Amino acid sequence: MNAPSGVGRVSARAGWHPAVAGSLGGPCSLGPPGVPHQHRGVTGADSQTQRGARGRRDWSTWPHYDAAAAGFRGYWYPVAWSNQVTGKPTGVTLCGDKIALVRDQGTAYALHDRCPHRGVPLSLGRREFPGTLSCPYHGWTYDLTDGELVAAITDGPQSPICGKARVATYPVAERLGMVWVYVPIAGEDPHPIDEQLPEELAENPFVMGGRMDDRAGNWRFACENGYDEGHAKYLHRTSLWRLFKAMPTWNVTRIVPEGRWIYRKQEEQFWEADFPGLGRWSNKRWWKLDPPAAKAGSRPSNIGNTGAAAKVDPVIAAQNFPGFASVSMPGVLRIAYPKFIHYEFYVPVDADRHLYVGVMVNFLRGPATLKFYAKYLGWIRWLFHGQFSGQDAWMVDVTDAPPEQLYRPDVSLTSWRGLAEKEFKAKLAAIRKEDG
Repeated sequence: MNAPSGVGRVSARAGWHPAVAGSLGGPCSLGPPGVPHQHRGVTGADSQTQRGARGRRDWSTWPHYDAAAAGFRGYWYPVAWSNQVTGKPTGVTLCGDKIALVRDQGTAYALHDRCPHRGVPLSLGRREFPGTLSCPYHGWTYDLTDGELVAAITDGPQSPICGKARVATYPVAERLGMVWVYVPIAGEDPHPIDEQLPEELAENPFVMGGRMDDRAGNWRFACENGYDEGHAKYLHRTSLWRLFKAMPTWNVTRIVPEGRWIYRKQEEQFWEADFPGLGRWSNKRWWKLDPPAAKAGSRPSNIGNTGAAAKVDPVIAAQNFPGFASVSMPGVLRIAYPKFIHYEFYVPVDADRHLYVGVMVNFLRGPATLKFYAKYLGWIRWLFHGQFSGQDAWMVDVTDAPPEQLYRPDVSLTSWRGLAEKEFKAKLAAIRKEDG
């Protein structure tokens, strides 16, 4: 699922309690969702746990989350840039489903990428007739709207197999310059895609740049890394993106739920710390800008994570985000900076790979948009969505959990897992109610 970066202008359209770092308990077990836990070979981490190390042995506290190795069905996911979906079919994998994408008369379609005749991928086929896709092997031809077999070219116009075979189709929408596909749980109609997008993107004009990368590692590790409280201060201290800006050494953070999001609110920031018997540690260096919050001694800013900003974009300020980092289902990260908002969509390919979609948004109009395009394509894409994000990709690829032994900042992880468990359980209940 590789695609190049994209930039574009988009017009506007269209029992849960706060947690504080230090309290690591998750929600009570909700019972098994009917999907067995994956069995793995014994790893070094497993051996450590078996020898008596303290920690969390598994994710049974969040059974639906534990079972979602290949992703949560029942959501929209971005799978490609819109300009990459053309009249020539292409294949992607989403939540373990192999899907053929194709555009016909300006509209994008998605079908199960397997001809029921002999199992050949339809993404290798072509459009022989308007509104259809033909298998490359024997010319079995399917209607793009409902997947019905409407012709078997090598059996003539009156082939009796017509109408007796069908491939599954998937709902498709286009937003943010991307093609989105809905993966159903049980054949249900999809919810409107705009209900799943960050609210500020549906209400304000903006310009954006983005990058899609097919990456190793489970999507849950990627999402947890994005929302993780502790890693940025240490892992990213060597990134070129943070070359001239210091990061805090540690924070006191509170998790604040609001609507369908949970926010990481920075209550206190500590730019240096003395570790008993070891010495002082700090991210500050002589060449890095001194953080404004450290000078003033004021409460931490929750727009960005490198100190207070002299000026905040009025659209961003008007959102009144409780915290600078927030996450929502099915794995959407939002990081609010003074002049832009960064979003990450963690798209599950299968249990072992995910599609990373990073998007930077500026709420600009007029000539100022040209400056944004120049900056994004000139260096931001390479430093932020490249080298900086590449450090995250490295960690996601090598993460091996559970088992795991959590610490205070990991309240961000347990809160995210609790949110995912709560929302998906409610989604299943709603579908059962509709079916009943």
